Amino acid sequence: MRDLTLLPKAHLHVHLESTLRPGTLAELAAAHGVTLPAPGGRFDGFRAFADHGALVRSCLREPEDFTRVAEEFCADEAAQGVGSVEVTFTAASHGERLGDPRMPLEAVLAGLKAGQAAHGIEVRVLLDHSRRRPVGRFRASLALAQSSADVVGVGVAGEESYPLAPFAAVCDEARDAGLHLVHHAGEACGAASIREALTAGHAERLGHGIRILEDPELVAAVRDGGVPLEVCPSSNVALGLVRSWAEHPLPALVEAGLAVTLNTDVPAVIGATLTGEYARVREVFGATDAELARLAMAGVDASFAPASTKERLRAGIAAWLAS
Repeated sequence: MRDLTLLPKAHLHVHLESTLRPGTLAELAAAHGVTLPAPGGRFDGFRAFADHGALVRSCLREPEDFTRVAEEFCADEAAQGVGSVEVTFTAASHGERLGDPRMPLEAVLAGLKAGQAAHGIEVRVLLDHSRRRPVGRFRASLALAQSSADVVGVGVAGEESYPLAPFAAVCDEARDAGLHLVHHAGEACGAASIREALTAGHAERLGHGIRILEDPELVAAVRDGGVPLEVCPSSNVALGLVRSWAEHPLPALVEAGLAVTLNTDVPAVIGATLTGEYARVREVFGATDAELARLAMAGVDASFAPASTKERLRAGIAAWLAS
């Protein structure tokens, strides 16, 4: 079997705050007096997961904290064979928490710039916003996105029981400004959340979307519309949204003709890597190297990378399969 680390990949769904190396997180927690729970890898529902994430975010306070995490992220992604990554960052929330609206994003971008130069990887940024938080903060995210060419899109995330509709006007503004829109939907809640992301949210990709199979008409619409799914199996299992890897709908999503991409979501939190996700698809579902290459190609096709980057990665995937 071919070495999956050498398979060129695009990584489309990964939250920067959930990529901290264990050693880095421990150092930052100690420096800022934060007590972290023992790592477990599984959560009793989304609320427990979100509370853990809030603790981790509280360890990021100084510009050098954000810059360090961003640089290390580039190194770790490159080591997984990732050539292009679109990392999600909750910049406005950090800025509000720390009383400096621009510092967190500027510090992250500085780290990403250094990391890209050192490790030969391309990184673009998506800014997300919790559905539970005010519309004004999402508008602040939009303003931050418009201030930097390195930010390519925005979207809503968080608990899907909170509707996306209140943010529709900001989504309209983001679309009109030429930004991409990517929303979490169809993970904890069903087809209605996906429809809302597509209509009110103008979603170009769906973060997760694993419950789309509940609605055959929606499957056909998303398939025919070419809207990719950012599927994160280990994360779904860790959050208890899917009982096990063996029961994950990924094969059925592919079989339905949907554009399925493979991602990690919160890798450090659950002990996952992107190469590891590909390995589990091979082990659990018996995927061939040709099928894994098609998954990688789907990620490249669904990315917001420029055409030249996509061509380079596609050629690398073809070479990996021919080796």
